[in-house]
Amino acid sequence: MTVEEYDFIIVGAGSAGCVLANRLSQDGRQKVLLLEAGGSDRKLSIRVPIGYAFTYQNPSVNWRYNAQPDAGLNNRIAYWPRGRVLGGSSSINAMVYCRGLPHDFDDWAASGATGWNWNSVRPVFERTETKVRREKGQKVFTGNGPLWVTNEADQAHKVTARFLEAGTQAGWPMTDDLNGANPEGLSIYHNTTRNGWRCSSADAFLRPALRRGNLRLVTHAIVERLLFEGSKATAVSYRQGDQSRQALARREIIVSGGTINSPKLLQHSGLGPAALLGDHGIDVLCDLPEVGGGLQDHLAVSYLYDCTQPTINSQLGRLQGRMAAAFQYAFTRRGLFSLSVNQCGGFIRSSPDIPQPDMQIYCNPVTYSTGVDTPPKVGPEPGFILSFQPSRPTSRGRIDIASPDIHEPPLIKPNSLSSEEDRNSVLRGVHLLRSLIDTPAMQGLIKTRRQPDPATMNDAEALQDFRERSATVYHPTCTCRMGTGPQNAVLDARLRVHGIEGLRVIDASAFPNVTSGNTNGPTIMLAQKGADMIIEDLKASGR
Repeated sequence: MTVEEYDFIIVGAGSAGCVLANRLSQDGRQKVLLLEAGGSDRKLSIRVPIGYAFTYQNPSVNWRYNAQPDAGLNNRIAYWPRGRVLGGSSSINAMVYCRGLPHDFDDWAASGATGWNWNSVRPVFERTETKVRREKGQKVFTGNGPLWVTNEADQAHKVTARFLEAGTQAGWPMTDDLNGANPEGLSIYHNTTRNGWRCSSADAFLRPALRRGNLRLVTHAIVERLLFEGSKATAVSYRQGDQSRQALARREIIVSGGTINSPKLLQHSGLGPAALLGDHGIDVLCDLPEVGGGLQDHLAVSYLYDCTQPTINSQLGRLQGRMAAAFQYAFTRRGLFSLSVNQCGGFIRSSPDIPQPDMQIYCNPVTYSTGVDTPPKVGPEPGFILSFQPSRPTSRGRIDIASPDIHEPPLIKPNSLSSEEDRNSVLRGVHLLRSLIDTPAMQGLIKTRRQPDPATMNDAEALQDFRERSATVYHPTCTCRMGTGPQNAVLDARLRVHGIEGLRVIDASAFPNVTSGNTNGPTIMLAQKGADMIIEDLKASGR
């Protein structure tokens, strides 16, 4: 068996792993190995922003997980796409960039993640981003970070202006920047795109780092287990094709497999609930009951309407329109192919007496259908979608291994709507959306209300409809969360696994609580701050 030796080994080249590979290889003195289960991201379906419709079900770039039957959602089985490719889920997501809200991170600190409050993480966001907008046809840049965050307001569909008008009529606040000083309100979403192309974590962080001789990337590498000497993580065992390999870590191993795969790898390696590991014949190295626990995600329900005005359907729903959009993109890198369909939305309070925004709204100028094994399909008739997600759910689920076989998918148990607060938040969201629907601007857009219609349902019917139709917004977090100790968390505030030396977990699984909005931005921030900590500890050790 081939054995290699490195200073740092990073498991997973996703949103967080690409950041870590860049930062830890930066000074040229540390030898870094980056292991990725997937392959290259050099595909048009990834690079062209609208192409995420084709990666949604593509097994060559997507783990295509399914959750277990969920009692809170009428025992439905939810589809959970996750990126299996360089860049991870940042290569297949809808590119909406949201930092989250300041109180999200203050809550992190209050739960035991000392040093992760808003005032501590805000500078990390700022140095990570380059914000781009257009004024009078010219690009205007703010910041000089590696990740481009593009304001596409000048390209937003005309119908979005009516959404904003309706929000104003409903008494909702407006904001120019959901990632700025005043993030509360309705606005045009910003995207992780650069010059018309997707700007994934691989684009922003990994690609520049691969020019360095001290960073080695291995793709199609399945890490089967972590290896230990006593309570110190020292190596990884991985398989590439039919070859088994081991790699030794002189300093640290960082697991960045994501919310599903990170706890799965820890459990297979003997770190997790002792009873679970014993049931699968895995020797218990450290009894950590919260490995895989604490799972949080966002749920949303969508309401569809036929529209009195042309929408994206009017163009992308017809062959001629798709061809025109393709030509526009080919020659200008602009137009519908350069955008996400999630164009308008924001953070709104469902009641004036609530201290913080508690709902995220989506107003999409398009309707589409999704199949089990087919890309989303846009029909030709103009339509739009209104959607809400409760921003800070309290229910928590679990992710656990299903067998001792590392190749078998884990059991994803969302435990949705298991708290009364979460059920009540659904009703608040329905009432909030009704206030938007009832405005003159929105009434002028609605040609036909497709069923089910939130305006005609009572509370019991609305909650039942949410149970029957809501779906994940693909924001799973918290399964290796930071906290005060091994009985209520997996990691300390420096992202180190409790009771284990030389091992950190740095990805969205480390969130103590799910943030209020889209989770890719906070995941990248967490990896930046995590890299800071590793470098600080390295310097403190005199290495």
